[in-house]
Amino acid sequence: MTSALRRVRGQVRTAVAAGLVLVALAGVTGYFVTRPPAGGAAPPRLPASAPLHGRDVAAERWDGAFALADASGQQRSLADFRGKVVLLAFGYTHCPDVCPTTLAKFAEVRHLLGADGARVQGLFVTVDPERDTAALLRSYVPAFDPSFVGLRGTEAQTDAVTKAYHANYQIVEYRGSIMVDHTASTYIIDAQGRPRVVSPYDQTARDLADDVRAILQAG
Repeated sequence: MTSALRRVRGQVRTAVAAGLVLVALAGVTGYFVTRPPAGGAAPPRLPASAPLHGRDVAAERWDGAFALADASGQQRSLADFRGKVVLLAFGYTHCPDVCPTTLAKFAEVRHLLGADGARVQGLFVTVDPERDTAALLRSYVPAFDPSFVGLRGTEAQTDAVTKAYHANYQIVEYRGSIMVDHTASTYIIDAQGRPRVVSPYDQTARDLADDVRAILQAG
């Protein structure tokens, strides 16, 4: 049990005493308040004929850089996927619903895009690296699509990457069970490594594919 997990667990126990445990665990999957633009060149404009289904964050110029290890232990960054549109999601391998549904949706998006599907890279960043070993990620993530890559990091690295994408997660132990709550959004990153669109969990694969196609067309 990590010290961070122990700290969160203590907070939850306090909340339980106050009758607020549901408040402590709820609402993590929503959007965060955006930050001021991080600077840098503005990304190319999207075609007017292709309005986005997700939330356009291009003008906010997020700094989505990260350094995380893949299932082979190799350090990876967005620069490794330059030239492809990236679909990024946060989650954990023990997730019963949101995570497998999201990865299955990513696979469907590649299928819907036809030949352009080869220009899409799915990335899954675990927020539970203590339990999500490299071996688990190696067997779990590519099961949805052989091209998909699972990434993990230290607690500090996990905190940094979730912060970069305005995401959140919480791991608690309650009555002998580990519970993980996390932002369920999908992040579309363009071929130059710039976060462009944030899509809600309930967005369909067709709508997500339309947004990816618009990003591909914009360059």
